[in-house]
Amino acid sequence: MRYLKTFTLFGAAIFIMTGCSSQSPEEQMYEHMEEAVSLEEEFRQQQDPLQELEQEEEEIYNQIIEMDSEEMEDIQELSSEAASIVEERKERIDTEKESIDEAKEEFDEVESLISDLEEEEAKEQADELVDVMNNRHDSYQTLYEAYQRALDLDSELYEMMQEEDLTKDELQGKVDEINESYNEVIEANEVFNEYTTEYNDGKKEFYDAADLDVNYEDAE
Repeated sequence: MRYLKTFTLFGAAIFIMTGCSSQSPEEQMYEHMEEAVSLEEEFRQQQDPLQELEQEEEEIYNQIIEMDSEEMEDIQELSSEAASIVEERKERIDTEKESIDEAKEEFDEVESLISDLEEEEAKEQADELVDVMNNRHDSYQTLYEAYQRALDLDSELYEMMQEEDLTKDELQGKVDEINESYNEVIEANEVFNEYTTEYNDGKKEFYDAADLDVNYEDAE
């Protein structure tokens, strides 16, 4: 029933520029791009807690479906606990989105600098990078909306479990709806990860084309 998010991330502070004594357009773009990485730190910090919450909720759900109608009081208590976890997941996904949006706003500062680049290849790489970043952000918006829909359905499920006259057919119908919703989340997540990988690769290519003295370090 549950989906655990696995994100491909920007990678924290993986580019280090040396010998920077002036502020050329290339260097200004570098600073905006790496600041965008820093602004996604809050996004990165949500990943493990979100997965832990998803797993915790899954365990509670599995306990509930093993119970019978004679254990209604326990079912209501556990479903209330699960509903609280859903609300915490909503808070964390909102924090995650805020971080993504702030990083995108910072990255957008590079666009006005592209025309000042001297190397044609660097301009082309930068234009491609902007396109990829725009696609990445759009794909995250799709992912966020799909995840929110899934969370809303989770909330509806646990509200239904409070009802003593809930039928198996009604429960199964809601579970099927949730499963379909999480399939949409999985698909959106894959697209987001693909664009993130493409962006990370494109950024390295831009730094090379812009002849920036940048050392690449593997992120943990």
